[in-house]
Amino acid sequence: MKTIGLIGGMSWESTAEYYRILNERTRERLGGLHSARCVLYSVDFAEIEQLQVQGRWAEAGEVLADAARSLEAAGAGLLLICTNTMHKVADSVEAAASVPLLHLADATAAVVRAAGLRRVGLLGTAFTMEQDFYRGRLTAGGLDVCVPGSEGRALIHRVIYEELCMGVVRDESRAAYRQVIEELVAAGAEGIILGCTEIELLIGPEDSPVPLFPTARLHAEAAVDAALAGHAG
Repeated sequence: MKTIGLIGGMSWESTAEYYRILNERTRERLGGLHSARCVLYSVDFAEIEQLQVQGRWAEAGEVLADAARSLEAAGAGLLLICTNTMHKVADSVEAAASVPLLHLADATAAVVRAAGLRRVGLLGTAFTMEQDFYRGRLTAGGLDVCVPGSEGRALIHRVIYEELCMGVVRDESRAAYRQVIEELVAAGAEGIILGCTEIELLIGPEDSPVPLFPTARLHAEAAVDAALAGHAG
């Protein structure tokens, strides 16, 4: 099994989920006491969040590029950025290392297509919902992407940063997310991409009338499959 390099900490709440899913998937594939070969570089999210807010994406990209170089030096055979939003600097990470980066949007789009769906709603940070670095990648992957209106986007973003990234899960926020999902479905969404890894802490299949695509889980499972490529298990 190749060693999986995780660029995490954005937030650590969802990075912990990545670690759990990686090991669960490895046990499913290999059985017994097997667990994932992985190495984690966890950044200080407070520093990254300030760079996001200030639009200093090049500097944020260099932080993650340094992490990628460290992970490769530690033996990683493939890399994951454990957050949707920071795929805005995926090019910087790819350029910094000679081992492949498994892009979260690509892994997600592949599963959506395999489910036979095309039009999907996207929930995530304002950066992810409003900018093209992520939506464009999904579109290039064959999907038709819709996002909530301005009030819905503001709500989704606020709950992510002020609650979920702090480990706070509120029933009121779950109800508000359900309303946004219903509006996207009414607009024609056949499925909903949970395009922020923290949203999976709040929303599950029972909260949506259409299939959900939890990106952290899909990304981690795809990483194990890639790390075990060629393995008979």
